[in-house]
Amino acid sequence: MKPPSLLTASVLDNLASAVVVFDADLRVSYLNQMAEMLLAVSAKHVMGEPPSAWMDCHGEALLDLVRASTVGSPVTKRGVVLATERSEVTVDCTVTPMIDEDGERFTIAELQQVDRHLRISREERLIAQQTLTRDVVRGLAHEIKNPLGGLRGAAQLLEAELDSDELREYTRIIIQEADRLQGLLNRMLGPNRRPTYAPVNIHHVLERVRTLVVAEAGERIRVLRDYDPSIPELIGDMDQLIQAVLNIVRNAVRALGDEGTITLRTRIQRQLTIGIDRYRLAAQIDIVDDGPGIPPEIADTLFFPMVTAGTGGMGLGLSIAQSLINQHKGLVECHSRKGETVFTILLPLGEDPGSERQGDITHD
Repeated sequence: MKPPSLLTASVLDNLASAVVVFDADLRVSYLNQMAEMLLAVSAKHVMGEPPSAWMDCHGEALLDLVRASTVGSPVTKRGVVLATERSEVTVDCTVTPMIDEDGERFTIAELQQVDRHLRISREERLIAQQTLTRDVVRGLAHEIKNPLGGLRGAAQLLEAELDSDELREYTRIIIQEADRLQGLLNRMLGPNRRPTYAPVNIHHVLERVRTLVVAEAGERIRVLRDYDPSIPELIGDMDQLIQAVLNIVRNAVRALGDEGTITLRTRIQRQLTIGIDRYRLAAQIDIVDDGPGIPPEIADTLFFPMVTAGTGGMGLGLSIAQSLINQHKGLVECHSRKGETVFTILLPLGEDPGSERQGDITHD
């Protein structure tokens, strides 16, 4: 089968569906960009190969459908599990046999990710959760700060009237504890300055974080890099992005304890949905550790303030990280099992978070 024309390839690459084309020998002759993203493979690496060569045993399921379609009619199967070394997805698969203008047979497989809507719902819930949490914390902070300021002021006035050093020690304790609570509230609220957006290289952010963590943790923690150099600059606040990533990496360091490995991985994603908005391009930053995993009982509340799986932290870092990434129209997700915890940061590319204009966004 001939390669698709430039016009056809352009149309296929902009579809929301994943499309894989097989030739008469049941080898891959084309993948669109959505298929590359869905299956986490590169078209140039799988071109001319059967599915069994680049998938695990699940590749035979897709190949069986392609074979079944050669009788001359489309075949549809729901809930097909497709897995590669880096991805596992469940799809509804429709396979259609066709003949090109030269009389050569080929087959088109259209893959619809069935867990996509579940993922969208989960992301919407995370975003709504973070918005509600931020509003509640701000309301509580406002209600607490006013009487706390009055309490501190009264203690200072009382201290000025006291002659006894022993009694002044009590007022100093009141003032110190009021300051401690004030500091806690400020940390819960996160950065109080407005972000300053400018072009940012995400790898400069990760290298800054890596340098800080290596200096803090020493040789007990290995920090590996797996970067995609093709990722273009994004529009963001450099300091806030560093803070968000640093909070997540420090959380991983605490989870590892005495030793372990953290991997900083970047990839570019195409036609990616974040919440209900679909972006043409997005950066994916994975922070992977080989620690014990996140306890199931806190998995659903991980980004709430004051939720922590261990000691040494107050449970604010992940909540603040989520808030900072949300300000960049992005999202932080987490998938964890024993021996592997992955925090994934998704950030739109080509978008100005400070602008209301969203030219590359469509709503699902």
